[in-house]
Amino acid sequence: MSAYKEIVTKAVVGKGKKYYRNIYTVNTETKPNTVLGCWVINHNFSGHEVDGKIEIDGSFDVNLWYSYDNDTKTSVITKNIPYREIVTVSQKETTDSSTKDIIVRSLKQPNCVSAKEKENSIEIEIEKELGVEIVGDTKVKIAIEEDEEPWDEIPEEVTEEVEEEITSSIDPNYLKEDEEEKK
Repeated sequence: MSAYKEIVTKAVVGKGKKYYRNIYTVNTETKPNTVLGCWVINHNFSGHEVDGKIEIDGSFDVNLWYSYDNDTKTSVITKNIPYREIVTVSQKETTDSSTKDIIVRSLKQPNCVSAKEKENSIEIEIEKELGVEIVGDTKVKIAIEEDEEPWDEIPEEVTEEVEEEITSSIDPNYLKEDEEEKK
């Protein structure tokens, strides 16, 4: 006969990912002629729950290398770009929001896919992909056996060496000697 027990444990109760493609404008001191390169570094982010939705606050640094003054001079500009993304992650189970942990992962780091000169600024298009996991308390029901399984007997292993030792230690005259002493 089996019975059931409930185990309370932490498990992933909601999971999802979302792809983003955003356009940002970076102002320059001089009118750019050509964008020579764009690097995105130092991506930081964290997530928390607000009104049943996951809010991801993050930022990254953009380094833009561009030419100006009829392509005779170059400059590099660095700008920190903050962002806030709000996502809805469907949950497999309802859990107490005070015990939830929100785990955000960057599935695809921010990357510049295009950069264009525009007046005294550069317009950049950045793509990224973020994954969100919601970890919360949940119950797992398991079947248990109340009857204990019998123990298996473990036989002693008798090797050839042990058998030879036993055979060599037997004295065939043992009983004869004992009978002669009694007379």
